[in-house]
Amino acid sequence: MRFYLFLLTALASFSCGNSANVNMPPKPPVNANTKPASVPVYDFQIIKEYPHDPTDFTQGLEYHDGFLYEGTGGSRSNPVQPNDAKVYSSLRKVEYQTGKVLQKQDVPSDYFGEGITILGDKIFQITWHEGTAFVYNLSDLKLQKELRYPGQGWGLTNDGTNLFMSDGTHVIRVINPEDFKTVRTIVVNDESGKPIMQLNELEMVNGEIWANIWQTGWIIRIDPQTGKLLGRVDINKLADDVKDKEDDADVLNGIAYDKAGDRLFVTGKLWKKLYEIKVSVR
Repeated sequence: MRFYLFLLTALASFSCGNSANVNMPPKPPVNANTKPASVPVYDFQIIKEYPHDPTDFTQGLEYHDGFLYEGTGGSRSNPVQPNDAKVYSSLRKVEYQTGKVLQKQDVPSDYFGEGITILGDKIFQITWHEGTAFVYNLSDLKLQKELRYPGQGWGLTNDGTNLFMSDGTHVIRVINPEDFKTVRTIVVNDESGKPIMQLNELEMVNGEIWANIWQTGWIIRIDPQTGKLLGRVDINKLADDVKDKEDDADVLNGIAYDKAGDRLFVTGKLWKKLYEIKVSVR
């Protein structure tokens, strides 16, 4: 009897096991050649060219109410030397059609200026190694105050409430503009999950962060909430042409967006021209 009961129990267990397996969804086949979905790549078309001061070591670029605002780099310990002339950091208001400087505020020579952004009636300018942000009146570029932050500063933009700051890594800090404390961070990776390093000058364009990749002709488009890569803009041909034609020209660095006119401007460090461009998917 015991043997008979054991046999019935074993058969029932085997039957239940088979029934469960039949109802399980099949596992997808493993394909070692499967690649992550790629993001769109955009080309550009030059719409117009404007003069640009070739001594400007461009670190930050903004368009606001018909004028261009530019933050430049250089310091006593790390001077920029186009044509053997030492150039230090500054903040400038420029008539972009002619390149004429309308207002200028020099940064103390011990500081190396980096990205800028306009929020309300203020201009924020960060510094490279000095951990200092300068806050200016938009109307006259007069210095209002200084704020401190840890680490390096590279690019700067804003979403109307908070600032977004790059530091040369793949991480963008979201910053409270009142005290420059980090609210949160976003991480920027490529399609395969690899960090995209050397995020540099930043610009908010229609709700996306556009970022120059230092030492390249690439601009990437980033979701400011998640850090997701949304696309790449290939400006390498323009960057290569400028460096071939202009002896002192350095890397592409500078994105400014005219929201009202839906116009995009780019330039580079020590470039002789500012370019209005239009991008389209490749």
